[in-house]
Amino acid sequence: MKCPYCGGKVIKDVTRGELVCLDCGRVIEDHTIDHGPEWRAFNDEQRKRRERTGSPLSPLKPDQGLSTIIDWRNIDGSGRVLKAENRPRISRLRKLNRIISISASTEKNYNIAFTEIGRMISQLGLPKSIASEAAILYRHAAKKRLIKGRSIESMVAACIYAACRQYKIPRSLDEISDVARASKREIGRSYRLLMREIIRNVPPSRALDYIPRLVNDLGLNQDTKLLATKIIEVASELRLGSGRIPKGLAAAAVYLAAIIIDKRHTQRDIANNAGVTEVTVRNRFKEIIEKLNFEIFV
Repeated sequence: MKCPYCGGKVIKDVTRGELVCLDCGRVIEDHTIDHGPEWRAFNDEQRKRRERTGSPLSPLKPDQGLSTIIDWRNIDGSGRVLKAENRPRISRLRKLNRIISISASTEKNYNIAFTEIGRMISQLGLPKSIASEAAILYRHAAKKRLIKGRSIESMVAACIYAACRQYKIPRSLDEISDVARASKREIGRSYRLLMREIIRNVPPSRALDYIPRLVNDLGLNQDTKLLATKIIEVASELRLGSGRIPKGLAAAAVYLAAIIIDKRHTQRDIANNAGVTEVTVRNRFKEIIEKLNFEIFV
């Protein structure tokens, strides 16, 4: 933060609750609110013992993490290890606690769906943010009764595909259907229903979104990525991507960039990693070299 009067550095005086400029000495703000805890801790053990809050809310849990659960560790409230004769009883209570916490039919449905989301996210190598967004979309679909008459697996796959589109993480419907327990047709129907009822504006796939993953899969360097990105940008200005599959255009740009930097890969390798045919890569490559002026890359 900078001082609005002289542009100097501003520090916070914790004891006085003031924001003070180091250069001109002005008090920028007083009576500031300390949003931290009222207690102090000098090590991790004290911090854990004095905290009065639990884990944050998670859309990936049927109850969003609001219910109380019995911890899996055999430790009592004071931190002492449970005796051997008490562990079977605690194990039975732990199992009963899991059953009771998921009693309603909606929560059972969420439990199945979120387990499936975790499995697919793991197999696709997607970040946790995609799992959270897919869980939120599934909750919206359940509240609007969109899952009625449809399989949980197809709606879960559609939610993951929609979350990938929203976060601009390139995953094709074929890749989603390969790890899903539903057919591509069912996933497509569920996705169109989500588009119509819940998601209004989903950004279209761009060739630029496919380049980082394609470069990484082929083991190419950062220079190839930057050059392929520049090729896509120039091609977009010339409207070469109009009516073309983004994956095909990205594959052709990476193929051309690899040739220029002398990190050659065959069209077959690039086509297989991009999920397109060699003919598509060859046609997009010919269009690019006919329209682009290579002097801009020198």
